[in-house]
Amino acid sequence: MDSPHRTVASPPSPQGRDSTAILFTFLSFFAVVALVLVPSASPSFQNTLTILHQVPEGHVGVYWRGGALLKTITEPGFHLKMPFLTQYEPVQVTLQTDQVTDIPCGTKGGVMINFEKIEVVNRLHKEFVFETLLNYSIHYDKTWIYDKIHHEINQFCSSHSLQQVYIDVFDQIDEKMKDALQVDCTRYAPGIEIISVRVTKPTIPNSIRRNFEQMEEERTKVLIAIEKQKVSEKEAETIKKMAISEAEKNANVSKILMEQKLLEKDSTRRQEEIENAMYLAREKSLADADFYRVIKEAEANTLKLTPEFLQLKFIEAIANNTKIFFGDKIPNMILDQRLLGNLLQVVSRGTTTTAKSDI
Repeated sequence: MDSPHRTVASPPSPQGRDSTAILFTFLSFFAVVALVLVPSASPSFQNTLTILHQVPEGHVGVYWRGGALLKTITEPGFHLKMPFLTQYEPVQVTLQTDQVTDIPCGTKGGVMINFEKIEVVNRLHKEFVFETLLNYSIHYDKTWIYDKIHHEINQFCSSHSLQQVYIDVFDQIDEKMKDALQVDCTRYAPGIEIISVRVTKPTIPNSIRRNFEQMEEERTKVLIAIEKQKVSEKEAETIKKMAISEAEKNANVSKILMEQKLLEKDSTRRQEEIENAMYLAREKSLADADFYRVIKEAEANTLKLTPEFLQLKFIEAIANNTKIFFGDKIPNMILDQRLLGNLLQVVSRGTTTTAKSDI
């Protein structure tokens, strides 16, 4: 049986040991240099040395290699890059406020004034980051905001008087600056959006400022006088309206009372008319009844005037005479049956003729 074959590693050559030592020494030196220089270096130099870097929220990462801008755009978070060869910068793509300070300008009348601070709220759109930085570098806002504000403010002051800049059209400067900035940005740097511009009151010479303050005091006095006059007019108008309202109320009350009295009188008149109509109808009914009764009595009397009835009445009349005469002489009265019948016929004919004439 053959003995097993053994492979024995050959010891490293002296050249390999030297290369490993040189590489280890170089890395150690690089680590020491990084520990010493990176904390005290500028942020730009630190971004060049670091391998792992962080893009903060609201920013994107842009990179240069050998001075040339790369098209690589990274989102917020941790990313890797090549140290020394690749440079990294974060670019804000959310709303930011740039403050432009100490802006001198001369008005149309030759007075020098100074705007201490102008704030410009703007934003760089993410999709235009590469194009904007390629054309105007990382300091694009210096070209289109800081320098542009100086230019536009001087243009505005040179075409307006101090009175206009300081008082009359001061409230319009914000919008005018915003429109002027946005027009040029839209034309030359479309990725920049101007949100708003806030302009502080400019500083003017003390002598002129005192004049303006005096003018403002006089204007305030005039405004106070006008307001007092308006208050007096309002009070007088209020008193007048109250008097008119009171008069209208009294007139309405009088009208209501008069209408009430008229309604009462009219009601009384109608009541009297109804009573009169009732009385007239009642009296007319009574008169008609009396007339009807009289007519009927006349007709009844006409029917009763017969010779027999008259004879009956005559006999009753004689029978009712209770006087009896005694003596030697008898009254000169002779009752003849024939004479009495003739008398009754004459009376009957006369009565009939009279009744017919009445009818």
